[in-house]
Amino acid sequence: MTHAFGPLRVILNPASGQGHLRQRLHALRAELDQRGVDHEVVQTQGPGHATELAREALGQGWRYIAAAGGDGTVNEGVNGWFDGDKPINDEAVLGVVSSGSGCDFVRTFGLPGRFDLLAGHLASEDVAPVDVGKIGYHDRDDGETTRLFANVANVGWGGEVVRRAHRTPRWLGRVRYLVAAYGAIAAAHRPQARVALAHTSWERPLVNLVVANGQFFGGGMKVAPRAVPDDDRFNVQLFWGRRSQVFVLTTRIYRGEHIPHPNIAEHQSPTAVVDAPEALPIEADGEDLGVTPARFSLLHQALRLKL
Repeated sequence: MTHAFGPLRVILNPASGQGHLRQRLHALRAELDQRGVDHEVVQTQGPGHATELAREALGQGWRYIAAAGGDGTVNEGVNGWFDGDKPINDEAVLGVVSSGSGCDFVRTFGLPGRFDLLAGHLASEDVAPVDVGKIGYHDRDDGETTRLFANVANVGWGGEVVRRAHRTPRWLGRVRYLVAAYGAIAAAHRPQARVALAHTSWERPLVNLVVANGQFFGGGMKVAPRAVPDDDRFNVQLFWGRRSQVFVLTTRIYRGEHIPHPNIAEHQSPTAVVDAPEALPIEADGEDLGVTPARFSLLHQALRLKL
């Protein structure tokens, strides 16, 4: 059977989920075969390869592509989806095969993890247009560059959390983000920073800036419970409290109970610009990117997501 979107190409990160996703892939393929979904699987060979594979597939005329892995794999796929600010193929659909705790993006949409349910989901025709974030920033060599992201970006403490998580053993699973979160508290600074949104601006000490399209980050932290991924606005949160407050708030963030808070300003805005006297670390979709200054904007409903 040919899907309404055509055959499905699965771009698999074989290292995702400590390799468990690759080991269980035969179960998903069997479920897809049972439902008559014509598909094939290609595996990434290293960092950045999913971007190349997505761009190549779209150029070859594939209209149905699934990123199999964590948030980093989804991020790479999204960055291969566009030519500038425009999708390579307006009709293409992105599916996600989650590796579990490593994929926060799917939590906002309640996408299934069990392979029998996932195969049924991939075989259906439900699609929703979602926004895509765009960030201009400085890389580690101080060169200006841009990157797209699907889910959540952080500047400051959250950027340091991701940098540390990448150096923490992956076998810890979602716990590695909690370990990194507490470790990053000791390195947290409060430089005077300027943050400008579409309708307001601040200049005050900054511990962390959240720019969220989706709701979850860091292995299940519900950092932006009021984010809506198709409304052409980021959920933006500026935290300027003390480092000791970060320690207390970390567990509350997992439950989405950190806001409202007297030291957190929350806004909805399609843009955000941040700069500070010292370079602050930036992450997006769990990827350690670079440093400030940074400018965030949105591509409104530019991605067709398989729901």
